[in-house]
Amino acid sequence: MDLRQLEYIVQIAEENNITRAAEKLYITQSALNQQLLKLEKELGVPLFHRSRTDWHPTEAGEIYLSAARKMLQMKKDTYYRIHDLAEIQKGQLSVGFTPGRGIIMFSHIYPRFHRMYPDITVIPRELSVQKQQSLLLSGSLDLGFVTLTPSQQKASLTYINLSEERILAGVPLRHPVATPLDSSDGTPVADMTDMASELQELDLYRLREEPFVLTYQESTLREMTDQIFKKAGFTPHVLFETSNNATIATMIHAEMCCGLIPEYYARNSPYGIRYFTLPDNPAWNIMACCHKNRYISKSTRDFIALAEEFWKKEL
Repeated sequence: MDLRQLEYIVQIAEENNITRAAEKLYITQSALNQQLLKLEKELGVPLFHRSRTDWHPTEAGEIYLSAARKMLQMKKDTYYRIHDLAEIQKGQLSVGFTPGRGIIMFSHIYPRFHRMYPDITVIPRELSVQKQQSLLLSGSLDLGFVTLTPSQQKASLTYINLSEERILAGVPLRHPVATPLDSSDGTPVADMTDMASELQELDLYRLREEPFVLTYQESTLREMTDQIFKKAGFTPHVLFETSNNATIATMIHAEMCCGLIPEYYARNSPYGIRYFTLPDNPAWNIMACCHKNRYISKSTRDFIALAEEFWKKEL
């Protein structure tokens, strides 16, 4: 098998489109199509169901792709091992991270990584947690950065805990619960919009009549917040759903709703929101992850170490 040909077929499958695949491979669509037709003639079967908008593998295509991904990963692991042994600092590293704060993390640590490894090409990819896990399992992504609970982890992936992050309740500053009373004398406590202050705990049931903005059902955070509401004893009135935690903070600031927000976004949200901890201090983990059976190169380990340093400063 021609390794270049393997890369071509895998790219078509990842893009589900031959035109986009050709663009990613920096070759013409005609040249890529000729390579595919040549391979299909050799095998005697089509590898893709074709349409103008969707190319997806046939049964034979799935068999070929499974073997192709394994071979390409073997090549990559072999090169990583030899480069580490010879202390050669070059190659490629594909890195996934979530939209929003993921790009902030990447922009902070990439300049330092590039100074350490100027000859390693980093390919950043902004992806959902589910998509990162899927690409890690298929071998199309080397390293991912995700936020997960233990129940959301995949058995075939290795997870490296970088930091723990609390989930906080946020309410508009003028909301009645935003001025909690000191239990000793019944007077209002000091302003607690400063996240450096110790946050008070809130019985979420007090917000049972309020509208909430929550993340989409498909998000990893939503599974966790649904459990928080279940423990609180009510089903929230959902004003609308979003993929962006910063949007939740913006809506709370506009006094349109309440919300449950990861601590990072609370620390970086606009003035005018009061945050509270919740009973049992619900939290999830910010993690680096990679395939269990893949070799983790020294450069990858150093990238993870830089990410861990970033998150320990942020949280």
